[in-house]
Amino acid sequence: MVNYPIKRKKQVKSTNYANLGMTLESDIESTNSYYLDMGIAVIHKKPTPIQVVNVSYPARNKAKITEAYYKTPSTTDFNGIYKGMYIDFDAKETNSKTSMPLKNVHPHQIDHLRNVDKQKGISFLIVHFKAYNEYYLLPAQVLFEYWDMQYDKEKGRKSIPYSTFVERAYLIPFGYQPRLDYLKAVNLLLASETSSDH
Repeated sequence: MVNYPIKRKKQVKSTNYANLGMTLESDIESTNSYYLDMGIAVIHKKPTPIQVVNVSYPARNKAKITEAYYKTPSTTDFNGIYKGMYIDFDAKETNSKTSMPLKNVHPHQIDHLRNVDKQKGISFLIVHFKAYNEYYLLPAQVLFEYWDMQYDKEKGRKSIPYSTFVERAYLIPFGYQPRLDYLKAVNLLLASETSSDH
């Protein structure tokens, strides 16, 4: 028997952008479970609505979805209630050391966050700067400011600078229990809003 060398196909590593935020999301979900268990807040990840097109039945009692599509663009990833107030936010990650690209946020998410803001809900982004392993709560008002700036011919921006996060966002502590204590940052945000009202 002759062992011929097997020609192996060169593996091309592809980046799956869909999973970029998975660790951040799982850290938030773990934190949300802690908040729920401790009676601090009730905040959940929203399920993405899908339209089922095809189902196969390999056995009488087993149905398997073989084809499905996203029905509508989902709004934001998380919502719930804290201290009697409605909370709504999304989680984003960036590899950049200098900014968070605005293309990471979708127009329908901005519309949704603006609607929450109009109803006096607490809306924000949690942004992970992977290069520094820092997590920030970016208030919706700051996000809207930069979002609107990209359509201004003179100020036109495509990103939110890292320096803006340092100066105007709230650093979220990372720990063991809870993993990402973002409600500490929410408390600071609420305190600053209360002081600016007086």
